[in-house]
Amino acid sequence: MVYLIVCTVALIVSALTLFSGFGLGTLLMPAFAVFFPVEVAVGATAIVHLANNIFKLVLVGKTADIKIVLKFAVPASAMAVIGALLLNYFADIKPIAVCTLAGRTFNIVTVNLVIAVLIAVFAILDFDPRFGKLSFDKKYLPLGGALSGFFGGLSGQQGALRVAFLIRSGLETEAFIGTSVVAAVVVDVSRLVVYGTTSFSKNFTTLNNQTGI
Repeated sequence: MVYLIVCTVALIVSALTLFSGFGLGTLLMPAFAVFFPVEVAVGATAIVHLANNIFKLVLVGKTADIKIVLKFAVPASAMAVIGALLLNYFADIKPIAVCTLAGRTFNIVTVNLVIAVLIAVFAILDFDPRFGKLSFDKKYLPLGGALSGFFGGLSGQQGALRVAFLIRSGLETEAFIGTSVVAAVVVDVSRLVVYGTTSFSKNFTTLNNQTGI
């Protein structure tokens, strides 16, 4: 059942985000979080995100503008590492509160609280038409890369910010799509390196037990 639900959500969301350019992390990560610890869910989502982006990279990667990629993706990569390390730090913090509901005990942990807030914020922004029209001058590309990379590493939400900062970079449609995909791949690889050596590997036993591997 775990495989069926996650694979179905991944297939549908990947198809939808092929056109929008963002939203996969926002929609897929909660599906993983139902079954796994949040930090593992973020890492697992990153793997799907990277696979999806590699597929798009093969299709449109050659249209990317290398100069824009460097301005955006280099700071994005660095901040993705910081965001991923921060995720691991939050995951190691002991529960900040314990509550009982309907006879069941629940631990309120920092990592769950942080990710829940970020998912809610980005989900609201995704549905706000004003955010869809938000754009920044191309001189802010390094800042946009840094912000997109940081939130990508911390919670997986990077696409909406990436689009907002790249949309006014003066690129033609094909170049915009290709540049966006290359930048996304750079962030995915950077954060997965950190996930693989921290939270994801630390919880691999949990992942195996819950999936039956």
